[in-house]
Amino acid sequence: MTLSLKINGVTHQVALEDPDTPLVFVLREKLGLSGTKYSCLQGLCGACTIHLNGEAVRACQISAREAEGADLTTIEGLSEDGTHPVQQAWMEEQVAQCGWCQPGQIMQAAAFLSDAPNPSAQDIRDAMDGNICRCGTGPRILKAVARASRLQKETCQ
Repeated sequence: MTLSLKINGVTHQVALEDPDTPLVFVLREKLGLSGTKYSCLQGLCGACTIHLNGEAVRACQISAREAEGADLTTIEGLSEDGTHPVQQAWMEEQVAQCGWCQPGQIMQAAAFLSDAPNPSAQDIRDAMDGNICRCGTGPRILKAVARASRLQKETCQ
C-alpha cells in the first residue's frame, strides 16, 4: 500500500507492507528523518514527539495510515537553520547532554508555547512533564522553555 504523507511541507509517497506501522519507524527508516527518536514505544517517554496539525503527539502511537492527510512536522522541519526560539533557547541554556530526548523535548515545548505565550513556571512544568530526560537536564529544560517564551515575545514585537 502506498500512503501520501506531508512532512515538513513536502509530500512523500511511502510504500508500506503494513500501513499500521508506527509513524516513528516510517519517519526514521523509510524517510531518513532520524531526528525523531524512540525509546519506550508506548507513548510514555516523549522521545518521538512530533507535531500533527500543530499539536504535539507521540509518533510511536500513531500509525502511518492515521497520519495520512495530516500536516506533520518533525524536528528537522521546525526550522531549517536552528533559529526557532525553542532551539535558540536550548543552545543558550546549554540543555543537551546525551541528546536522545532533546528532539522530543523541543517539539513538545514548541507546540506548548504556540498555545501558551505567557506560561507560568508551573505551566511549563506541567506541559513538559510527559517528556522524560534520563540524564538529569530537567532543570535546564525548564529554564530553556521559559527563555524560549521570552524570545518568542521579542521576535513578535
